[in-house]
Amino acid sequence: MNNAHIPILGFAAFSGTGKTTLLTKLIPLLKKSGLRIALIKHSHHNFEIDKPGKDSYRLREAGASPVMLVSSHRRAVITEFETIMEPKLDDQLKALDQSELDLILVEGFKAETFPKIELHRPSLNKPFIYPNDPTIIAIATDSHISIDDMPAHLDINDPQLVSEFILNIFLKSYND
Repeated sequence: MNNAHIPILGFAAFSGTGKTTLLTKLIPLLKKSGLRIALIKHSHHNFEIDKPGKDSYRLREAGASPVMLVSSHRRAVITEFETIMEPKLDDQLKALDQSELDLILVEGFKAETFPKIELHRPSLNKPFIYPNDPTIIAIATDSHISIDDMPAHLDINDPQLVSEFILNIFLKSYND
């Protein structure tokens, strides 16, 4: 990605495969190793993080964009897009301050070109994304698979193994 100044790794899968479940277990393991991590999650829904009636909501509805909510605990920036179109990952990377980060994890954006781990559960009867996506560097699954020229094979139920792959294979190859 042109706007990624640090390693970026995606987790690509069909809905219901367990991307968020794996990431919630994986992120603490990666942080324990000292990594500073950001996550960009693609949503197919018109989500709302602000609440009707709140000052920030009223100011945004009045036309302010972006609106930044700040407290002693966190900051959120809400930006309304001028036109409704599918977001591009590269645009989101531009909006992310990468200066204090070591790794950007991405959930979704599976059609874009950047390194990804594919999550696959045969029980869901969904097709593999690999080999149609040459950016897949590993496949994490809950069963044995055999694919021609298969990239690394990981256990989707073993976040420690996935963490070790990211630390010892992916990040090392990025830095070489």
